[in-house]
Amino acid sequence: MKKNKVQFQKGLSEEAFRARYGTEEQCRAELFSWRWPDGFICPICHGTTYTDIKSRKIYQCRRCRHQASLIAGTIFHSTKLPLTTWFAAMYHLTQGKKGMSSIELGRRLGVSQNTAWTLQHKLMQVMLERDHDQPLTGERVEVDDAYLGGERSDGTTGRGTSGKTPFLAAVQTTVEGQPVRVKFSRVAGFTRADIKRWGKQHLSPGSTVYTDGLNCFLGIADVGCHHQPMVTGSGKKAVQNPAFKWANTMLGNLKNSVAGTYHAIREKHVPRYLAQFQYRFNRRYRLADMIPRLAWVALRTPPMPYRLLKLAEACW
Repeated sequence: MKKNKVQFQKGLSEEAFRARYGTEEQCRAELFSWRWPDGFICPICHGTTYTDIKSRKIYQCRRCRHQASLIAGTIFHSTKLPLTTWFAAMYHLTQGKKGMSSIELGRRLGVSQNTAWTLQHKLMQVMLERDHDQPLTGERVEVDDAYLGGERSDGTTGRGTSGKTPFLAAVQTTVEGQPVRVKFSRVAGFTRADIKRWGKQHLSPGSTVYTDGLNCFLGIADVGCHHQPMVTGSGKKAVQNPAFKWANTMLGNLKNSVAGTYHAIREKHVPRYLAQFQYRFNRRYRLADMIPRLAWVALRTPPMPYRLLKLAEACW
């Protein structure tokens, strides 16, 4: 039997990871090359010569004597953790297909669950911001509506159940129907205005979008896309409809991962959890490159203090 090239995609082994990012000096050198790919540039006077003050882990510009930190103003800002711990967290969160709970991540890193949760959510915030401004486009985009959570203790489910978080799964495919990119987005609800608002952000005008017959999806035509609604019915018949093969597959994988890995997630943090599944899938052919790509973006993501992670609503 022919192997599925996605399932058997070569990633970054633990041995290779340790060889490249196993020491603090290696991690600092990598971050330096990603933050200043053309060499050090002073943020004040744009000077290019500096003195490395190793005792304080800062760089002092020789022209204006401004002292610049490698991690200031980034997602790593003011961290007390070794960079090796951050890199190990990036490794575990990018190389596994189903994600990892903060409890398990804490065990792997040798830190408390609270510290692991903070690391995890900061990195998921980077993933969230990275893919936000990249709309889906093309001749074929599958879109389906879904909910997370909401099952009552007596097992009742359905649209009327309270406590559910509505979100959309959109999959850009080739004309032949092979998946290219996915986008998961929490929405306020399933109304025409909500879908129109979502479409302005996440769909390129001119794209051909396939949906079921839900009335709210009429909002897709309002943003300049070619809307192709299809009445799918309900239950097993709707799930097996070939027109929505990849949207249903993505939703199934996502929900299985949430139930098996996290068991339950709070509504205000849903966008970050959706973002990490989206981020990994969209880069599934370049697993070994995920750490440098994620770190590069992390160096360009503003600081996210714990109080904001815990209290503020994760949006987009």
